[in-house]
Amino acid sequence: MHSDIVDLRSFYASPLGRLTERSITMALSSIWAQVPNERLVGLGYALPWLERFGADAERVFAFMPATQGAVIWPATGPAATALVFDEELPLMDSSVDRMLLVHSLEHAENPRETLNEIWRVLSPAGRVVIVVPNRRGVWARFEHTPFGTGRPYSRGQLGELLREANFTPAAWSDGLFFPPSRRRFMMRLHGLLESGGRRLWPIFSGVIAVEAQKRLYQGIPVAQRASRRVFVPVLSPQGAPSLGMRFVANSDPNPKRPG
Repeated sequence: MHSDIVDLRSFYASPLGRLTERSITMALSSIWAQVPNERLVGLGYALPWLERFGADAERVFAFMPATQGAVIWPATGPAATALVFDEELPLMDSSVDRMLLVHSLEHAENPRETLNEIWRVLSPAGRVVIVVPNRRGVWARFEHTPFGTGRPYSRGQLGELLREANFTPAAWSDGLFFPPSRRRFMMRLHGLLESGGRRLWPIFSGVIAVEAQKRLYQGIPVAQRASRRVFVPVLSPQGAPSLGMRFVANSDPNPKRPG
């Protein structure tokens, strides 16, 4: 089950969503190294954090999966949003310095292929930052938040997946230690529960965040992968190609002139 772009925007515009954004920002801040003039791409729904962490970047793009939908971003200036397939990103090899995945990997049809594609577009010193629901946390068990959909991960599962895709996990962090309750009195205790959770129950966080570096020294077998997507031209007249071929086949290549 994929989160729809309308539901994602509505959630992060709600009081619970704003607290969620703040908690994930704290988790990312502990592992995010500022790199000026970098090329940053967000995959999934990473808009709140692209605006926060992409201020010093040379270029920032927001890639949104076709199954999720896309919105125009930013609100002012040229649009930097693209609707993509996460296994076939419209980027050249080694063209991006860092990628941020939020609401992305847990919905990927083939997570390993998605990470392989990210490995392709990252520069030799590139890094990927991933935020996924924690399998042991309570947020993955409630569907009124975007973290209750998709495939949750444990640290061990996520680390193994990254190593299989030739990434080396470098730094870990956690977020969402308060319960996903919409009740106002629970949200008022957000700060107390968040700070207490970091000390008392870090293993039960709502999300896991990891920064991983692209690994170059391991050999990768070269294989040609055909696209699994079938693109059909929406403006092609039905039957036009077959009629044209039939006309050519029936016509005489050497017509006789009268007389």
